[in-house]
Amino acid sequence: MGNMKKKTDKKKYFSDQFDDEAMLLMFRKHPVVMRKEILVASVLLLLGVIPALIVPTYAVFFGGLGLGFTLSFLVMFYAWIGWHFTVYIVTDQRLMQINQKGLWKRSVVDIGLDKIQTVSYEIKGLQETLFGFGTIVIQTYVGELVIHDVHHPRQIQKKLSHILRELDINFSSPSINKEEA
Repeated sequence: MGNMKKKTDKKKYFSDQFDDEAMLLMFRKHPVVMRKEILVASVLLLLGVIPALIVPTYAVFFGGLGLGFTLSFLVMFYAWIGWHFTVYIVTDQRLMQINQKGLWKRSVVDIGLDKIQTVSYEIKGLQETLFGFGTIVIQTYVGELVIHDVHHPRQIQKKLSHILRELDINFSSPSINKEEA
């Protein structure tokens, strides 16, 4: 009975990974998606020291600075959680889009690789060109999956196309059903 355990060589990289699938690629959005929160956090930090202009004491200055820092940290932590835990995973069977919003909201989109028709990317504008992010469009049989603000979209599109091309050999290999007469 102890030898009845199924042995698998594949390492589990994420919780929703099937036993018979291997992770080939993982990518996420560019950190620039947190630019609004960085601006808000900077303003909060600055607003924390404004009371020291009215009452110029060390206690008011450092108290306001501490409050501004705490609020800035909370804003940035919320943004970081959303950025860090929003990932795109390509396995040998499917493409998964895992979106995290704050601590309590997660959504998952799962598309079989055999449903993907084309993968393209677009880098548009000065900001996207300078910071190296863009948009990837994945055309499937049921519509488009558009992923904005992807870090290095050209390399991601190339890797994804290479994976699809390699696996296409397996998808298009003849599986002939021979009926015996």
